Amino acid sequence: MSVLPLVFTSGWASGINAYAVVLLLGLFGATGLSDDVPGTLQRPEVLIVAGVLFLCEAVADKIPYVDSVWDSVHTVIRPVAGAWVGALLAGHSGSLSDVAAGLIGGSTALASHTVKAGTRMAINTSPEPFSNIVVSLAEDLGVAGIVTFAVFHPLPAAIIAAVLLATGLIVLVFLVSRIRRFWRRRAQRREERRLAAQVGGPPG
Repeated sequence: MSVLPLVFTSGWASGINAYAVVLLLGLFGATGLSDDVPGTLQRPEVLIVAGVLFLCEAVADKIPYVDSVWDSVHTVIRPVAGAWVGALLAGHSGSLSDVAAGLIGGSTALASHTVKAGTRMAINTSPEPFSNIVVSLAEDLGVAGIVTFAVFHPLPAAIIAAVLLATGLIVLVFLVSRIRRFWRRRAQRREERRLAAQVGGPPG
């Protein structure tokens, strides 16, 4: 079977939590549960780095506004990770071009990252912090579940990932107004800090 479904699913998951994808795939390969994982992802140093960064993301992703800053930093990292994992999977299987797999994994990761980042901006317009924690946990569990499912049942997992991606993009369209409110609140806070600094500064 072509590795395309696994590439697509890993790309979608990388857009949400790239470190979890690398860590899970590496562990599945290192423990012998899957023969479809390339050796690069199974290397101890890769697993250690992915594990540490996964823990960092697990914390940052649950703090209001910090999660959006984290997402901004990962606007490039997640698509690159999706492309890298896709190319590795294709090279390992030999059933798909590395370049094609990289493009599929990277573009899918960028799309799911856009959904995640936009959704978080909308959630951050809410004054309470609990929604961030709930959504972050749901994302972590979703990525773990879909990637695990994809290792053993790649085609059904890819279909689920495609449905989730399409649904997320549709929801994002309806959240545009809340996202705009998020940016207005950020601009207002910056202006308030600037004015406070001017008032509290040394006399002119």
